Amino acid sequence: MLALALLLLVLVCLVLFGGLVYLAHRHPTWAAPIGVGLAGLTLMGTVVAVITTR
Repeated sequence: MLALALLLLVLVCLVLFGGLVYLAHRHPTWAAPIGVGLAGLTLMGTVVAVITTR
């Protein structure tokens, strides 16, 4: 069950990363696409870390 939850979490993170990179790619004057994607993954990792440490 834990492996399934981790797989789902990884897939959600990949979709978030891809979506943010695509959005930044469509509007390159806003920010660098890879920076936006990594910032989104960092935010997602922070949220997951806070939830799992409780």
